Amino acid sequence: MKRLYSILLLLGFLALNSCEKELPELLNYRSYEFNELDENAGEWNTVLGITDSQIQIEAPAGVSSSSYLQELQQLKDRQKSTSGEERKSVTYWTSNPTNRWNEIALELIAKYNIIPGPNDDGTYTLPNPDNPEGPPAFPFAHPPYASRALAYLSVSQYDGQVLAWKYKYRYNRPAPYSVDEDIASAYVKSTLPSYPSEGAVVAEASKAILTAMFPLEKEYLEQKAAEHLNSIYMAGAAVKSDIDAGIKIGKEVAAIALTRASGDGMKNAQAPKAVSDSIKNAALDRFGWAWDNLEIPVRPVGLAPLFGKVKMWNIEKVENVRPIPPPAIGSKAYENDVVLLKNYAKNMNENYRRIANFWQDGLGTYTPPGHWNRIAKEIIVEEKLNPIRTARVYAYMNMAIMDGGISCWDAKYYYHYPRPIQMIEGFQTIAGTPNFPSYTSGHSVFSAAGSEVLAYFFPDRAAVLRGWAEEAAISRVYGGIHWSFDATVGTDQGRKVAAFSIDKARLDAAE
Repeated sequence: MKRLYSILLLLGFLALNSCEKELPELLNYRSYEFNELDENAGEWNTVLGITDSQIQIEAPAGVSSSSYLQELQQLKDRQKSTSGEERKSVTYWTSNPTNRWNEIALELIAKYNIIPGPNDDGTYTLPNPDNPEGPPAFPFAHPPYASRALAYLSVSQYDGQVLAWKYKYRYNRPAPYSVDEDIASAYVKSTLPSYPSEGAVVAEASKAILTAMFPLEKEYLEQKAAEHLNSIYMAGAAVKSDIDAGIKIGKEVAAIALTRASGDGMKNAQAPKAVSDSIKNAALDRFGWAWDNLEIPVRPVGLAPLFGKVKMWNIEKVENVRPIPPPAIGSKAYENDVVLLKNYAKNMNENYRRIANFWQDGLGTYTPPGHWNRIAKEIIVEEKLNPIRTARVYAYMNMAIMDGGISCWDAKYYYHYPRPIQMIEGFQTIAGTPNFPSYTSGHSVFSAAGSEVLAYFFPDRAAVLRGWAEEAAISRVYGGIHWSFDATVGTDQGRKVAAFSIDKARLDAAE
Protein backbone atom coordinates (compact mmCIF):
# COMPACT_ATOMS: atom_id res chain seq x y z
CA MET A 1 0.00 0.00 0.00
CA LYS A 2 2.81 2.42 0.81
CA ARG A 3 4.18 1.90 -2.72
CA LEU A 4 0.76 2.57 -4.20
CA TYR A 5 0.37 5.86 -2.36
CA SER A 6 3.84 6.97 -3.49
CA ILE A 7 2.62 6.45 -7.05
CA LEU A 8 -0.43 8.60 -6.36
CA LEU A 9 1.73 11.55 -5.31
CA LEU A 10 3.06 11.77 -8.87
CA LEU A 11 -0.30 11.93 -10.55
CA GLY A 12 -1.10 15.61 -10.12
CA PHE A 13 2.09 16.49 -12.01
CA LEU A 14 1.87 13.71 -14.56
CA ALA A 15 -1.78 14.21 -15.46
CA LEU A 16 -1.08 17.57 -17.04
CA ASN A 17 1.89 16.16 -18.92
CA SER A 18 0.25 13.05 -20.31
CA CYS A 19 -3.50 12.98 -20.15
CA GLU A 20 -3.93 16.05 -22.31
CA LYS A 21 -1.90 14.53 -25.13
CA GLU A 22 -3.58 13.27 -28.26
CA LEU A 23 -2.65 9.96 -29.85
CA PRO A 24 -1.18 10.89 -33.25
CA GLU A 25 -0.30 8.23 -35.78
CA LEU A 26 2.05 10.49 -37.75
CA LEU A 27 4.73 12.69 -36.20
CA ASN A 28 5.29 15.91 -38.12
CA TYR A 29 9.05 16.18 -38.53
CA ARG A 30 11.54 16.73 -41.33
CA SER A 31 15.07 15.56 -42.04
CA TYR A 32 17.50 16.93 -39.50
CA GLU A 33 21.21 17.04 -38.80
CA PHE A 34 22.15 13.95 -36.79
CA ASN A 35 23.81 14.48 -33.44
CA GLU A 36 26.55 12.00 -34.44
CA LEU A 37 27.34 9.57 -37.28
CA ASP A 38 28.79 6.64 -35.28
CA GLU A 39 31.53 5.75 -37.74
CA ASN A 40 32.32 2.61 -35.70
CA ALA A 41 28.77 1.28 -35.58
CA GLY A 42 29.68 -1.51 -37.98
CA GLU A 43 31.58 -3.07 -35.07
CA TRP A 44 28.52 -3.20 -32.81
CA ASN A 45 27.07 -6.61 -31.96
CA THR A 46 23.92 -7.61 -33.78
CA VAL A 47 21.02 -9.04 -31.80
CA LEU A 48 20.65 -12.10 -34.03
CA GLY A 49 24.39 -12.72 -34.19
CA ILE A 50 24.55 -11.91 -37.91
CA THR A 51 28.00 -11.13 -39.26
CA ASP A 52 29.45 -9.95 -42.55
CA SER A 53 30.49 -13.53 -43.27
CA GLN A 54 26.79 -14.43 -43.53
CA ILE A 55 25.68 -11.43 -45.58
CA GLN A 56 28.36 -10.34 -48.01
CA ILE A 57 28.27 -7.15 -50.08
CA GLU A 58 30.73 -6.72 -52.91
CA ALA A 59 32.84 -3.60 -53.23
CA PRO A 60 31.10 -0.88 -55.23
CA ALA A 61 32.37 0.76 -58.37
CA GLY A 62 34.68 3.71 -57.70
CA VAL A 63 33.40 7.28 -57.98
CA SER A 64 35.48 7.87 -61.11
CA SER A 65 34.39 4.67 -62.87
CA SER A 66 32.25 4.90 -65.98
CA SER A 67 29.48 2.83 -64.41
CA TYR A 68 29.23 5.13 -61.39
CA LEU A 69 29.38 8.27 -63.50
CA GLN A 70 26.55 6.85 -65.56
CA GLU A 71 24.54 6.27 -62.36
CA LEU A 72 25.15 9.90 -61.34
CA GLN A 73 23.94 11.14 -64.70
CA GLN A 74 20.81 8.97 -64.48
CA LEU A 75 20.08 10.42 -61.05
CA LYS A 76 20.55 14.01 -62.26
CA ASP A 77 18.28 13.40 -65.22
CA ARG A 78 15.64 11.81 -63.02
CA GLN A 79 15.71 14.64 -60.50
CA LYS A 80 14.82 17.09 -63.24
CA SER A 81 11.41 15.45 -63.58
CA THR A 82 10.60 15.20 -59.87
CA SER A 83 6.83 15.39 -59.40
CA GLY A 84 4.96 17.15 -56.64
CA GLU A 85 3.95 13.81 -55.12
CA GLU A 86 7.57 12.69 -55.12
CA ARG A 87 8.60 15.86 -53.29
CA LYS A 88 5.95 15.16 -50.67
CA SER A 89 7.22 11.60 -50.39
CA VAL A 90 10.81 12.73 -49.85
CA THR A 91 9.65 15.10 -47.12
CA TYR A 92 7.54 12.41 -45.47
CA TRP A 93 10.11 9.62 -45.36
CA THR A 94 13.00 11.86 -44.18
CA SER A 95 16.59 10.73 -43.67
CA ASN A 96 15.53 8.73 -40.59
CA PRO A 97 12.76 6.49 -41.97
CA THR A 98 12.81 3.89 -39.19
CA ASN A 99 10.29 6.12 -37.43
CA ARG A 100 7.96 6.03 -40.43
CA TRP A 101 8.01 2.23 -40.61
CA ASN A 102 7.32 2.13 -36.89
CA GLU A 103 4.28 4.34 -37.52
CA ILE A 104 3.12 1.99 -40.28
CA ALA A 105 3.43 -0.91 -37.84
CA LEU A 106 1.32 0.92 -35.26
CA GLU A 107 -1.26 1.72 -37.93
CA LEU A 108 -1.57 -1.97 -38.81
CA ILE A 109 -1.68 -3.05 -35.17
CA ALA A 110 -4.59 -0.67 -34.56
CA LYS A 111 -6.36 -1.86 -37.72
CA TYR A 112 -6.13 -5.52 -36.72
CA ASN A 113 -6.64 -5.09 -32.97
CA ILE A 114 -10.21 -6.35 -33.20
CA ILE A 115 -11.25 -9.34 -31.12
CA PRO A 116 -13.26 -11.90 -33.10
CA GLY A 117 -16.88 -11.93 -31.99
CA PRO A 118 -19.11 -14.97 -31.57
CA ASN A 119 -20.71 -16.82 -34.44
CA ASP A 120 -24.48 -16.96 -34.76
CA ASP A 121 -24.56 -20.23 -32.83
CA GLY A 122 -22.53 -18.79 -29.93
CA THR A 123 -19.27 -20.49 -30.88
CA TYR A 124 -16.02 -18.68 -31.67
CA THR A 125 -13.70 -19.02 -34.66
CA LEU A 126 -10.04 -18.11 -34.26
CA PRO A 127 -8.04 -16.14 -36.85
CA ASN A 128 -6.00 -18.59 -38.93
CA PRO A 129 -2.64 -17.65 -40.49
CA ASP A 130 -3.21 -20.35 -43.12
CA ASN A 131 -6.43 -18.59 -44.13
CA PRO A 132 -5.75 -14.92 -43.32
CA GLU A 133 -8.86 -13.67 -45.14
CA GLY A 134 -11.02 -15.51 -42.63
CA PRO A 135 -13.47 -14.73 -41.37
CA PRO A 136 -12.21 -13.68 -38.94
CA ALA A 137 -9.24 -11.94 -40.55
CA PHE A 138 -5.74 -12.79 -39.37
CA PRO A 139 -4.17 -11.53 -37.18
CA PHE A 140 -5.93 -10.39 -34.04
CA ALA A 141 -3.25 -7.85 -33.09
CA HIS A 142 -3.69 -8.01 -29.31
CA PRO A 143 -0.91 -6.66 -27.01
CA PRO A 144 1.23 -9.85 -27.01
CA TYR A 145 0.98 -10.05 -30.81
CA ALA A 146 1.79 -6.36 -31.13
CA SER A 147 4.84 -6.68 -28.86
CA ARG A 148 6.19 -9.53 -30.96
CA ALA A 149 5.61 -7.77 -34.29
CA LEU A 150 7.39 -4.65 -33.03
CA ALA A 151 10.29 -6.66 -31.60
CA TYR A 152 11.00 -8.53 -34.85
CA LEU A 153 10.59 -5.34 -36.87
CA SER A 154 12.98 -3.36 -34.69
CA VAL A 155 15.60 -6.07 -34.35
CA SER A 156 15.68 -6.53 -38.13
CA GLN A 157 16.01 -2.80 -38.71
CA TYR A 158 18.83 -2.58 -36.19
CA ASP A 159 20.82 -5.63 -37.28
CA GLY A 160 20.49 -4.63 -40.91
CA GLN A 161 21.87 -1.18 -40.22
CA VAL A 162 24.81 -2.53 -38.22
CA LEU A 163 25.79 -4.47 -41.33
CA ALA A 164 25.15 -1.44 -43.53
CA TRP A 165 27.48 0.67 -41.36
CA LYS A 166 30.15 -2.02 -41.53
CA TYR A 167 30.16 -1.89 -45.32
CA LYS A 168 29.70 1.88 -45.47
CA TYR A 169 32.97 2.50 -43.71
CA ARG A 170 34.75 -0.45 -45.29
CA TYR A 171 34.16 0.93 -48.79
CA ASN A 172 33.66 4.63 -47.98
CA ARG A 173 31.81 5.63 -51.12
CA PRO A 174 30.42 9.13 -50.53
CA ALA A 175 26.86 10.20 -51.14
CA PRO A 176 26.04 11.32 -54.71
CA TYR A 177 25.61 14.97 -53.68
CA SER A 178 29.16 14.89 -52.26
CA VAL A 179 30.54 13.69 -55.59
CA ASP A 180 28.54 15.90 -57.95
CA GLU A 181 27.41 19.35 -56.81
CA ASP A 182 24.71 19.36 -59.48
CA ILE A 183 22.84 16.68 -57.57
CA ALA A 184 20.39 18.28 -55.17
CA SER A 185 20.12 16.87 -51.67
CA ALA A 186 16.74 16.96 -49.96
CA TYR A 187 18.37 15.84 -46.71
CA VAL A 188 20.75 17.72 -44.45
CA LYS A 189 24.12 16.89 -45.99
CA SER A 190 26.53 14.70 -44.04
CA THR A 191 29.70 12.69 -44.58
CA LEU A 192 27.88 9.37 -44.08
CA PRO A 193 28.87 7.03 -46.94
CA SER A 194 25.97 6.02 -49.14
CA TYR A 195 26.93 2.42 -50.04
CA PRO A 196 24.95 0.48 -49.02
CA SER A 197 21.88 2.64 -48.44
CA GLU A 198 20.70 2.33 -44.83
CA GLY A 199 17.27 3.55 -45.90
CA ALA A 200 16.97 0.71 -48.38
CA VAL A 201 17.94 -1.76 -45.64
CA VAL A 202 15.13 -0.42 -43.48
CA ALA A 203 12.60 -0.42 -46.32
CA GLU A 204 13.23 -4.01 -47.37
CA ALA A 205 13.54 -5.47 -43.87
CA SER A 206 10.42 -3.64 -42.67
CA LYS A 207 8.37 -4.73 -45.66
CA ALA A 208 9.34 -8.36 -45.16
CA ILE A 209 8.69 -8.48 -41.42
CA LEU A 210 5.40 -6.61 -41.53
CA THR A 211 4.17 -8.70 -44.46
CA ALA A 212 4.80 -11.84 -42.43
CA MET A 213 2.97 -10.35 -39.45
CA PHE A 214 0.10 -8.83 -41.48
CA PRO A 215 -0.20 -10.98 -44.63
CA LEU A 216 -3.34 -9.26 -45.92
CA GLU A 217 -1.35 -6.02 -46.19
CA LYS A 218 1.21 -7.39 -48.66
CA GLU A 219 0.24 -5.07 -51.53
CA TYR A 220 0.04 -2.03 -49.27
CA LEU A 221 3.47 -2.76 -47.80
CA GLU A 222 5.00 -3.33 -51.24
CA GLN A 223 3.62 0.05 -52.30
CA LYS A 224 5.03 1.77 -49.20
CA ALA A 225 8.44 0.15 -49.70
CA ALA A 226 8.56 1.18 -53.38
CA GLU A 227 7.57 4.71 -52.41
CA HIS A 228 10.26 4.78 -49.72
CA LEU A 229 13.00 3.47 -52.04
CA ASN A 230 12.08 6.00 -54.70
CA SER A 231 12.21 8.79 -52.13
CA ILE A 232 15.79 7.85 -51.23
CA TYR A 233 16.75 8.12 -54.89
CA MET A 234 14.89 11.36 -55.52
CA ALA A 235 16.40 12.90 -52.39
CA GLY A 236 19.84 12.58 -53.97
CA ALA A 237 20.98 10.35 -51.11
CA ALA A 238 21.85 7.26 -53.14
CA VAL A 239 22.35 5.91 -56.62
CA LYS A 240 20.77 2.67 -57.75
CA SER A 241 23.69 0.45 -56.74
CA ASP A 242 23.61 1.94 -53.20
CA ILE A 243 19.94 1.07 -52.97
CA ASP A 244 20.34 -2.42 -54.44
CA ALA A 245 23.04 -3.26 -51.89
CA GLY A 246 20.79 -2.05 -49.06
CA ILE A 247 17.89 -4.13 -50.35
CA LYS A 248 20.09 -7.23 -50.31
CA ILE A 249 21.03 -6.70 -46.66
CA GLY A 250 17.47 -5.95 -45.61
CA LYS A 251 16.07 -9.01 -47.35
CA GLU A 252 18.63 -11.41 -45.89
CA VAL A 253 18.43 -10.03 -42.36
CA ALA A 254 14.63 -10.27 -42.42
CA ALA A 255 14.86 -13.89 -43.58
CA ILE A 256 17.08 -14.75 -40.60
CA ALA A 257 14.71 -12.96 -38.22
CA LEU A 258 11.68 -14.74 -39.64
CA THR A 259 13.41 -18.10 -39.27
CA ARG A 260 13.70 -17.35 -35.57
CA ALA A 261 10.07 -16.24 -35.47
CA SER A 262 8.89 -19.48 -37.09
CA GLY A 263 10.28 -21.46 -34.17
CA ASP A 264 9.67 -19.16 -31.22
CA GLY A 265 6.47 -20.90 -30.10
CA MET A 266 3.99 -18.14 -30.95
CA LYS A 267 1.99 -20.45 -33.19
CA ASN A 268 1.03 -22.43 -30.07
CA ALA A 269 0.17 -19.44 -27.87
CA GLN A 270 -3.60 -19.70 -28.39
CA ALA A 271 -3.98 -23.10 -26.77
CA PRO A 272 -6.92 -25.47 -27.38
CA LYS A 273 -9.61 -25.73 -24.72
CA ALA A 274 -8.28 -28.97 -23.23
CA VAL A 275 -4.90 -27.37 -22.59
CA SER A 276 -6.53 -24.20 -21.27
CA ASP A 277 -8.70 -26.22 -18.89
CA SER A 278 -5.68 -28.15 -17.61
CA ILE A 279 -3.87 -24.86 -16.87
CA LYS A 280 -6.89 -23.62 -14.93
CA ASN A 281 -7.25 -26.86 -12.99
CA ALA A 282 -3.57 -26.80 -12.08
CA ALA A 283 -4.01 -23.33 -10.57
CA LEU A 284 -7.09 -24.50 -8.64
CA ASP A 285 -5.11 -27.41 -7.22
CA ARG A 286 -2.08 -25.22 -6.48
CA PHE A 287 -3.77 -22.13 -5.01
CA GLY A 288 -7.47 -22.81 -4.56
CA TRP A 289 -8.62 -20.13 -6.98
CA ALA A 290 -8.98 -19.60 -10.74
CA TRP A 291 -10.05 -16.87 -13.13
CA ASP A 292 -13.37 -17.28 -14.94
CA ASN A 293 -14.23 -15.69 -18.27
CA LEU A 294 -17.40 -13.66 -17.78
CA GLU A 295 -18.09 -12.99 -21.46
CA ILE A 296 -21.50 -13.88 -22.86
CA PRO A 297 -21.41 -16.22 -24.68
CA VAL A 298 -18.46 -17.60 -22.77
CA ARG A 299 -15.25 -17.65 -24.82
CA PRO A 300 -13.89 -21.19 -24.29
CA VAL A 301 -10.23 -20.11 -24.03
CA GLY A 302 -8.72 -16.90 -22.68
CA LEU A 303 -6.26 -14.86 -24.68
CA ALA A 304 -3.01 -16.66 -25.52
CA PRO A 305 -2.63 -19.02 -22.51
CA LEU A 306 0.75 -20.24 -23.79
CA PHE A 307 2.27 -16.89 -24.74
CA GLY A 308 4.29 -17.31 -21.55
CA LYS A 309 6.07 -20.22 -23.27
CA VAL A 310 7.26 -18.16 -26.26
CA LYS A 311 11.03 -17.84 -26.67
CA MET A 312 12.40 -14.76 -24.92
CA TRP A 313 15.04 -12.44 -26.35
CA ASN A 314 17.31 -11.79 -23.39
CA ILE A 315 16.17 -14.08 -20.56
CA GLU A 316 17.04 -17.75 -20.47
CA LYS A 317 13.96 -18.98 -18.58
CA VAL A 318 10.72 -17.19 -17.86
CA GLU A 319 10.73 -18.61 -14.34
CA ASN A 320 13.75 -16.39 -13.62
CA VAL A 321 11.46 -13.35 -13.67
CA ARG A 322 8.21 -14.88 -12.39
CA PRO A 323 6.81 -12.60 -9.67
CA ILE A 324 5.87 -13.56 -6.12
CA PRO A 325 2.40 -15.06 -5.59
CA PRO A 326 -0.52 -12.64 -5.21
CA PRO A 327 -2.37 -12.34 -1.89
CA ALA A 328 -4.50 -15.32 -1.00
CA ILE A 329 -8.22 -14.83 -1.53
CA GLY A 330 -9.67 -13.71 1.82
CA SER A 331 -6.33 -12.63 3.31
CA LYS A 332 -5.92 -9.24 4.96
CA ALA A 333 -3.99 -7.90 1.95
CA TYR A 334 -6.76 -9.09 -0.35
CA GLU A 335 -9.54 -7.60 1.78
CA ASN A 336 -7.66 -4.29 1.98
CA ASP A 337 -7.59 -4.18 -1.80
CA VAL A 338 -11.31 -4.89 -2.02
CA VAL A 339 -11.88 -1.83 0.16
CA LEU A 340 -9.46 0.23 -1.98
CA LEU A 341 -11.18 -0.66 -5.27
CA LYS A 342 -14.63 -0.03 -3.85
CA ASN A 343 -13.42 3.36 -2.67
CA TYR A 344 -12.10 4.29 -6.12
CA ALA A 345 -15.37 3.21 -7.73
CA LYS A 346 -17.44 5.16 -5.21
CA ASN A 347 -15.31 8.29 -5.47
CA MET A 348 -14.53 8.20 -9.18
CA ASN A 349 -13.56 11.69 -10.35
CA GLU A 350 -12.59 13.34 -13.61
CA ASN A 351 -8.87 13.00 -12.94
CA TYR A 352 -9.06 9.23 -12.32
CA ARG A 353 -11.30 8.80 -15.35
CA ARG A 354 -9.01 10.84 -17.60
CA ILE A 355 -5.98 8.80 -16.55
CA ALA A 356 -7.81 5.52 -17.08
CA ASN A 357 -8.94 6.61 -20.53
CA PHE A 358 -5.57 7.97 -21.64
CA TRP A 359 -3.73 4.71 -20.95
CA GLN A 360 -6.61 2.43 -21.99
CA ASP A 361 -5.03 1.45 -25.35
CA GLY A 362 -7.79 -1.08 -25.92
CA LEU A 363 -9.38 -2.59 -29.00
CA GLY A 364 -8.85 -0.61 -32.19
CA THR A 365 -5.72 1.10 -30.86
CA TYR A 366 -1.99 0.43 -31.16
CA THR A 367 -2.02 -1.28 -27.70
CA PRO A 368 0.29 -0.50 -24.73
CA PRO A 369 3.43 -1.65 -26.61
CA GLY A 370 2.50 0.74 -29.42
CA HIS A 371 1.97 3.57 -26.94
CA TRP A 372 5.55 3.26 -25.74
CA ASN A 373 6.81 3.13 -29.31
CA ARG A 374 5.06 6.42 -29.94
CA ILE A 375 6.73 7.91 -26.86
CA ALA A 376 10.12 6.61 -28.01
CA LYS A 377 9.66 8.11 -31.48
CA GLU A 378 8.98 11.57 -30.10
CA ILE A 379 12.10 11.44 -27.93
CA ILE A 380 14.24 10.10 -30.79
CA VAL A 381 13.30 13.02 -33.01
CA GLU A 382 13.79 15.57 -30.23
CA GLU A 383 17.26 14.13 -29.53
CA LYS A 384 18.10 14.06 -33.26
CA LEU A 385 19.31 10.48 -33.23
CA ASN A 386 20.80 9.07 -36.40
CA PRO A 387 19.19 6.03 -38.09
CA ILE A 388 21.28 3.35 -36.40
CA ARG A 389 20.90 4.87 -32.93
CA THR A 390 17.18 5.14 -33.61
CA ALA A 391 16.96 1.47 -34.52
CA ARG A 392 19.01 0.51 -31.45
CA VAL A 393 16.59 2.27 -29.09
CA TYR A 394 13.57 0.60 -30.71
CA ALA A 395 15.25 -2.82 -30.75
CA TYR A 396 16.24 -2.96 -27.08
CA MET A 397 13.00 -1.37 -25.93
CA ASN A 398 10.80 -3.71 -27.97
CA MET A 399 12.78 -6.78 -26.92
CA ALA A 400 12.20 -5.77 -23.31
CA ILE A 401 8.50 -5.13 -23.95
CA MET A 402 8.05 -8.52 -25.62
CA ASP A 403 10.01 -10.30 -22.88
CA GLY A 404 7.89 -8.41 -20.37
CA GLY A 405 4.74 -9.61 -22.08
CA ILE A 406 5.95 -13.21 -22.04
CA SER A 407 6.78 -12.91 -18.35
CA CYS A 408 3.42 -11.29 -17.61
CA TRP A 409 1.45 -13.97 -19.47
CA ASP A 410 3.41 -16.67 -17.68
CA ALA A 411 2.32 -15.14 -14.36
CA LYS A 412 -1.26 -14.64 -15.53
CA TYR A 413 -1.82 -18.28 -16.38
CA TYR A 414 0.43 -19.78 -13.71
CA TYR A 415 -1.37 -17.95 -10.90
CA HIS A 416 -4.73 -17.70 -12.77
CA TYR A 417 -5.85 -14.97 -10.40
CA PRO A 418 -9.47 -13.76 -10.64
CA ARG A 419 -10.26 -10.18 -11.62
CA PRO A 420 -12.06 -7.79 -9.27
CA ILE A 421 -15.33 -8.00 -11.21
CA GLN A 422 -15.38 -11.75 -10.60
CA MET A 423 -14.80 -11.49 -6.86
CA ILE A 424 -16.52 -8.28 -5.68
CA GLU A 425 -20.28 -8.60 -5.73
CA GLY A 426 -21.98 -5.86 -7.74
CA PHE A 427 -18.66 -4.29 -8.74
CA GLN A 428 -18.66 -2.13 -11.86
CA THR A 429 -15.70 -1.01 -13.97
CA ILE A 430 -15.17 2.02 -16.19
CA ALA A 431 -12.91 0.07 -18.55
CA GLY A 432 -13.57 -3.07 -20.55
CA THR A 433 -12.49 -6.22 -18.71
CA PRO A 434 -9.99 -8.28 -20.76
CA ASN A 435 -10.50 -12.00 -21.31
CA PHE A 436 -7.49 -13.30 -19.39
CA PRO A 437 -6.43 -13.55 -15.74
CA SER A 438 -5.63 -10.54 -13.60
CA TYR A 439 -2.19 -10.98 -12.01
CA THR A 440 0.01 -9.26 -13.13
CA SER A 441 -1.18 -6.24 -15.11
CA GLY A 442 -0.04 -6.29 -18.72
CA HIS A 443 -0.14 -2.49 -18.95
CA SER A 444 2.10 -2.30 -15.89
CA VAL A 445 4.66 -4.79 -17.18
CA PHE A 446 4.75 -3.45 -20.75
CA SER A 447 5.04 0.14 -19.53
CA ALA A 448 7.69 -0.50 -16.90
CA ALA A 449 9.79 -2.52 -19.34
CA GLY A 450 9.55 0.09 -22.08
CA SER A 451 10.10 3.08 -19.81
CA GLU A 452 13.10 1.52 -18.09
CA VAL A 453 14.93 0.93 -21.37
CA LEU A 454 14.13 4.48 -22.48
CA ALA A 455 15.35 5.77 -19.11
CA TYR A 456 18.65 3.99 -19.75
CA PHE A 457 19.08 5.57 -23.18
CA PHE A 458 17.79 8.99 -22.11
CA PRO A 459 18.78 9.38 -18.43
CA ASP A 460 17.81 13.05 -18.28
CA ARG A 461 14.21 11.96 -18.91
CA ALA A 462 14.24 8.97 -16.55
CA ALA A 463 12.08 10.43 -13.79
CA VAL A 464 9.31 11.48 -16.16
CA LEU A 465 9.40 8.19 -18.08
CA ARG A 466 9.19 6.11 -14.91
CA GLY A 467 6.41 8.34 -13.65
CA TRP A 468 4.43 7.75 -16.84
CA ALA A 469 4.89 3.98 -16.41
CA GLU A 470 3.55 4.18 -12.87
CA GLU A 471 0.64 6.26 -14.11
CA ALA A 472 -0.13 3.64 -16.76
CA ALA A 473 -0.08 0.99 -14.03
CA ILE A 474 -2.42 2.79 -11.64
CA SER A 475 -4.76 3.64 -14.53
CA ARG A 476 -5.85 0.00 -14.62
CA VAL A 477 -6.73 0.13 -10.94
CA TYR A 478 -8.75 3.30 -11.51
CA GLY A 479 -10.48 1.49 -14.38
CA GLY A 480 -11.56 -1.24 -11.95
CA ILE A 481 -10.12 -4.12 -13.94
CA HIS A 482 -7.02 -4.77 -11.80
CA TRP A 483 -6.09 -5.10 -8.16
CA SER A 484 -3.49 -2.62 -6.91
CA PHE A 485 -0.96 -5.43 -6.43
CA ASP A 486 -1.40 -6.39 -10.10
CA ALA A 487 -0.08 -2.91 -10.88
CA THR A 488 2.69 -2.53 -8.31
CA VAL A 489 4.12 -6.03 -8.69
CA GLY A 490 3.72 -5.77 -12.46
CA THR A 491 5.74 -2.56 -12.46
CA ASP A 492 8.54 -4.25 -10.52
CA GLN A 493 8.34 -7.23 -12.87
CA GLY A 494 8.65 -5.04 -15.98
CA ARG A 495 11.70 -3.27 -14.58
CA LYS A 496 13.33 -6.57 -13.68
CA VAL A 497 12.77 -7.85 -17.22
CA ALA A 498 14.11 -4.62 -18.73
CA ALA A 499 17.36 -5.01 -16.79
CA PHE A 500 18.23 -8.01 -18.97
CA SER A 501 17.87 -5.97 -22.18
CA ILE A 502 19.85 -3.12 -20.66
CA ASP A 503 22.63 -5.50 -19.64
CA LYS A 504 22.80 -6.74 -23.22
CA ALA A 505 22.89 -3.17 -24.54
CA ARG A 506 25.83 -2.39 -22.27
CA LEU A 507 27.81 -5.14 -23.97
CA ASP A 508 26.99 -4.47 -27.63
CA ALA A 509 30.03 -2.17 -28.16
CA ALA A 510 27.86 0.89 -28.86
CA GLU A 511 28.59 2.61 -25.54
